Amino acid sequence: MRCEPHDVLELLADGWSYAAWVVGTARIRSVDDEWPAPGSRIAHSVGLWPALLDDTTSVVSWDPAGRLELRARAWPAGEAQILLEVRPHPDGGTWVRMVEDAVRGVGTLVPRPLRSAALVPRNVETLRRLAYIAEDRSTR
Repeated sequence: MRCEPHDVLELLADGWSYAAWVVGTARIRSVDDEWPAPGSRIAHSVGLWPALLDDTTSVVSWDPAGRLELRARAWPAGEAQILLEVRPHPDGGTWVRMVEDAVRGVGTLVPRPLRSAALVPRNVETLRRLAYIAEDRSTR
């Protein structure tokens, strides 16, 4: 990403921005005041109106130096564990790594190679959106 790591980390620490960069999140209903402290939650809706599911994403761990681990719920589909790592890129800018996998629910019944095949395009777009917003904020 063509911005500094702190630009990305500030965005990750802004729970109200979640729907702008996370593919599939339709709206944010509330964000705990403590976000992104471990245990804090975002209440969100996923899907397309009028078929929206209300659920939550909670922080498993947060290291403001470059690591956010989340547990996203979207029942009845299940739950996913998401890891975002943010590091300076050796050539300038920022490198972000995102790892996601189903950990509960029907998603775990799908073989891992098929889950990955479905998640990779979604997560590429999620990271693209994250980059657009972080890069824009860094120029202000």
